[in-house]
Amino acid sequence: MRKFFTSESVTEGHPDKLCDLISDSLLDAYLEKDKNSRVAIESVASKGKIFITGEVTSNANYSKEDLDKIIRNAIKEIGYFGDVDIDYNTCEIEIKISSQSQDIALGVDKSLEDKEGEKVSSEGAGDQGMMFGYACDETPNYMPTAIYYAHELSKALTNARKNGDIKDIGADGKTQVTVEYDDEKVKRIDTIVLSTQHKDSKDIEELRKEIKEKIINKVIPQELLDENTKYYINPTGRFVIGGPLGDSGLTGRKIIVDTYGGAARHGGGAFSGKDPTKVDRSGAYMARHIAKNVVANGYAKKCEIQISYAIGVANPTSIFIDTFGTNTIPEEEIIKKIENKFDLTPRGIINYLDLQKPIYRKTTNYGHFGKDNLSWEKIIEL
Repeated sequence: MRKFFTSESVTEGHPDKLCDLISDSLLDAYLEKDKNSRVAIESVASKGKIFITGEVTSNANYSKEDLDKIIRNAIKEIGYFGDVDIDYNTCEIEIKISSQSQDIALGVDKSLEDKEGEKVSSEGAGDQGMMFGYACDETPNYMPTAIYYAHELSKALTNARKNGDIKDIGADGKTQVTVEYDDEKVKRIDTIVLSTQHKDSKDIEELRKEIKEKIINKVIPQELLDENTKYYINPTGRFVIGGPLGDSGLTGRKIIVDTYGGAARHGGGAFSGKDPTKVDRSGAYMARHIAKNVVANGYAKKCEIQISYAIGVANPTSIFIDTFGTNTIPEEEIIKKIENKFDLTPRGIINYLDLQKPIYRKTTNYGHFGKDNLSWEKIIEL
């Protein structure tokens, strides 16, 4: 049976991703000086102003001037240009950060099980919620095809801007890929959508030609393209104003771009700006690690895992697995392997994945999954 599936990605200059990078940059700064920092930071960007809010409890002491510099460096790193973007030198920055609620800290510092005398991790989950992990054997990094190529296009677009392969394009951009399946197998790419910010002087037809030749044709394997593949490159014809000047940005608003492009379910929690005691982040990373290794070990061709938690409780309230009928051993046996192999308490996950290091800026863009240099992407014997 033929079916079509679409995923999108965005470049690091997208206003939401600007906010994610700022939040993760601040998180890393706190973890660098105090690995036990409790951080939940959100950033808002709009027309020349950055607003930082959230909670931080840490032994790392940063002045407002220190935080201001971290924020401006993140904006500068992205590479906005001219008077049609936010200016890292002159933008207004407002910081309103308070300490973590003591009511929340009660459950995180000492788990319900520990209070009742059970010999488990002393730390409880920082919130209730459910986290999903997913993997499939469609691509080398065990990610779904549509999001895999959407990210690759976004990365290539950013690289072409930064190394000068394509002149006069800006930091803001989006990509979208539609994949055609036949009997659950990738057959071809049906549609590619790519929009990039550009200078007013840039000729749109020249831009479309450069994008096709220097981005799409270099990223997408030719065997996945055919005479019926549709291309929509800057379809509106003009994208000069970008970043927060064109659209406000907010931390955590690209959760599907950050995960599996809609190919798997999402518990709803965002990642950026949160330290690993927040199971929204650490639980999702662990679920991806497990799902990837179920597939990599040959137990299924694709796998989705759900883990759920209660605030202040260390052990998961449930573990669910779905291999969509592709499993080579019973799913009950896979769950037993998971339970025997992993400590899924928040502290167990933090220690296993080594999550108290300042590693989070490198997760911000082009997905939190499918990158070789991250601990949750390591393949092990399961």
